[in-house]
Amino acid sequence: MCGIAGIIGRLDESGRAALERMSAAMHHRGPDGHGTWESAPDEKGWGVLLAHRRLAILDLSEAGNQPMTDPVTGHTVVLNGEIYNYLTLRDELAAQGQTFRSSGDTAVLLRALGLQGREAVGRLRGMFTFASWDPSRRTLLLARDPLGIKPLYLARNPDPRGSWAVAFASELRALLASGLLGAPRLEPGAAASVIWNGFVVGPRTAIRGIELLPGGRLMELDGRGRELVSADFWPPEEPSRNVALKEEELAAHLEESVRLHLASDVPLAVFLSSGVDSSAVANLAQRTSGRQVHTFTLTFESAELNEGPIAREIAAAIGTEHREVLLTEGEFVEHLEEALDSLDQPTFDGLNSFFLSRAIRDAGFKVALVGTGGDELFGGYTSFRDLPALHLWSRRARFLPMALLASAAKLALSARNRGAPIPPQTRWAKLPDMIGRGNDLLGLYQLAYALFLPDFQNELLDGGTGTTPVDGIPAETRDRLLREIRSRSPLAALSVMEQRLFLGERLLRDNDVASMAASIEQRLPLVDQVLSRRVDELDETVRFQPVGRKELLRRIGLRGLPPSLFNRPKRGFVLPFDTWIRRGLRRAMDELMRDPDAARAAGLNPEGVSRLWKGFLAGAPGLYWSRVWAVFVLLRWSRRHGVVRQ
Repeated sequence: MCGIAGIIGRLDESGRAALERMSAAMHHRGPDGHGTWESAPDEKGWGVLLAHRRLAILDLSEAGNQPMTDPVTGHTVVLNGEIYNYLTLRDELAAQGQTFRSSGDTAVLLRALGLQGREAVGRLRGMFTFASWDPSRRTLLLARDPLGIKPLYLARNPDPRGSWAVAFASELRALLASGLLGAPRLEPGAAASVIWNGFVVGPRTAIRGIELLPGGRLMELDGRGRELVSADFWPPEEPSRNVALKEEELAAHLEESVRLHLASDVPLAVFLSSGVDSSAVANLAQRTSGRQVHTFTLTFESAELNEGPIAREIAAAIGTEHREVLLTEGEFVEHLEEALDSLDQPTFDGLNSFFLSRAIRDAGFKVALVGTGGDELFGGYTSFRDLPALHLWSRRARFLPMALLASAAKLALSARNRGAPIPPQTRWAKLPDMIGRGNDLLGLYQLAYALFLPDFQNELLDGGTGTTPVDGIPAETRDRLLREIRSRSPLAALSVMEQRLFLGERLLRDNDVASMAASIEQRLPLVDQVLSRRVDELDETVRFQPVGRKELLRRIGLRGLPPSLFNRPKRGFVLPFDTWIRRGLRRAMDELMRDPDAARAAGLNPEGVSRLWKGFLAGAPGLYWSRVWAVFVLLRWSRRHGVVRQ
C-alpha cells in the first residue's frame, strides 16, 4: 500500500518540483520510503516523471523500493496496493525461466507487464493502481483494480502548448498540491452530487479538470499524453447463472480470499464490529492463519451505539487477542480538524475508519482486514427487501395513472407533515417521486438513497453551479450500470448497484483515504473479484434468501460460533453524530452553516443551507444528522482547499 504520482511532460526543474510537491502531499500514504524516477527524454525534451511513497508490507528490503525498473525488460513501474495472486504468477513466470531480485509482488507485476503487455492486467487479483512505462514504445500504462478499491486521479492540461500533458496521483489533493492546475475550481454538478449522494460520484470529482479512473479500466498514453487505449478489462464476460456450486466449494473460495489477504511481512489486525461481515472475516482469519489474530473495536460512551460488549463476546468466541478503542465526544471534537483533513473529497462518511485506523497504527500494526462488502454481495441491506417490492408493485399497477398514484401519496404525506419546519427527508417521504420511477430500478435505487427530496435539493443548490445529473449520477456511470444490470433480476441488479455505487463510490474511497491518513493498509477479503464472480454465479435462492439475513455468509463465515451472538437487529457502524452535532460540534458547524460566502463558494444557496441548519437544530422530524453533516463537510472542504466557483 503506497501512494503514486506522475507527470507526462517536459523533463525540467519545474516538472520535477511539481512531482515533489505531489509526493510530499502523500507522505502519510508511505512514510517508509520515497523515490522518484524519470524516463529518457524524447527529441523535444518530453518524457514521464514518476514518484512513489512506500508503506512497506511485503519484501521490506531495499529490493522492494519503487519506482522499480526491471533489469530484463527495462520497464519501470509504480504500484499502489497489493497483487494477491502474485505467488501464482511468480511460479508461472519462474517455470518460463524468469528470476527475480525481489520477493514482493511489484517485481512480479513488472515482469508480467514487460513480457505480456496489457494482457497481463486481466489476470491480476487484488487491489491496485499502477503506472508502467514502456521505454521501447514510449507509452505509459495506467490501470485500476476491477472493483475500484484503490483510487487513481488524472488531470489533463487543457493548454496544448503547455509544458505538461497529463498528471496523475493516488489522491486528488496531491494534484492540487502540484501547482499545475492553478486555483482549484468547483466542478459543475459537484455540489448537486454531494447533495444527492453525500459524495461526488465518479468519474467526475469535486474539482474541474480532475477525473477518477473507473474501476476495472486500463488506459495507455503515449509520451505526449495522447490517449491510445481506454478499455475495461473487467468483467471479462457475462457470468454463468444458477451454477450448482456446492456450499463447501464457495467456502473454499471465501477461505482462500481471506488467506490471500493475510499475506504480510508486518503485523496485521482485523476491524471487528458486532456484525456478521467483520465477524466472519475475523473468524476465517483465525481459522486460516498460522498466527494469533488481533482484533480491534471502536467503542463509545453512548450505550445505544456502543458495540463493545457484543464484539468482546464475539472475539472471545473466535479466540482473538482483542482490544477496545474508546472514542469520546471530547476526543472527537479535539481531533476534528485532523480527521476532516483526511478526507480527499467532500463526503459524509469515513471518520469512523480514521479514528480506528489511528488507534491500530498506534498499537504497532500496519495492515487491517475489514468486513466491508458482505451486505452488497449477499443482500444484507433493507434495499434488497424494500425496492424489489416497490418495483414489483409498480409493474403490477402500471395500468393505473402514475400521476394519480403519486398525487395521492403526496397528499397523504403533506397531511401527515403539516406544520413541520422542513418536510421529512426520509426514504418513504420520497414515496410520491419513487412511485413515478418504480419501473426504473436504477432510478428507484437512487431516489431511495438520496439525502434530500428533489424539491429540497433544488432549494439547497445555487442555480449557477450546473444541472443535477439524471438520478444524481454522471451519464457515463449511469450507462455503464444499465449495461451491467440489463439482464439481471431485481435482486442481482441491486447487488451490482450497491457494489458499484454505495460501496465503490463511497465506502471504498472514504476508507482508503481515512485509513491511509493513519498509514494503515486496509484490506477487504469480501471485496475480491474472484469471490464476487463465484457468488454472482449462484442461484438467487441460495445467495439471497431469506433476504436481509445473509444466511450463506453466516453458515460459512461464522462456523463454530454461537448463533445467539448474531440474532440481533442489524445496525451500521456509525459514530453518535446526532448527539455530538447538537453538543460538542455545534459551535464549529454553526459558523460555517450560517456563512453565506462559504455556501456560495461551495455551489449552495445560503438561504437553503440556513433553513436546513435551523430545522435540524429545531428537531424537525425525519431530518437525520447525515443531511446536515454532508452539507457541512462540503462547505468546510471547499474552504480548506480554497475552491472557487466556475
